[in-house]
Amino acid sequence: MLVTYSIIVSGKVQGVFYRQSTKEKAVAAGITGTVENLPTGQVKIMATGTKEQIETLITWCKHGPSKAIVTSIEITEQPLQSFGQFSIKR
Repeated sequence: MLVTYSIIVSGKVQGVFYRQSTKEKAVAAGITGTVENLPTGQVKIMATGTKEQIETLITWCKHGPSKAIVTSIEITEQPLQSFGQFSIKR
């Protein structure tokens, strides 16, 4: 069963390849959705996949790529959304 989650990541998460790394992790896990930088300095991820796939992504999001410093993540289940692939919103 597919689910969609919104994941807001706070900390030093812009300018450290967080979006690109998230896309690579999501694609490898079979997750579809989007990732974008927010004006607040946070990164927002919309992800659709199985609960197990999303849990794998969330676990990775807690530390992110090597140069990121994640201070918190906010996870919210959303109404199911369909994405054709996983993409970076610019």
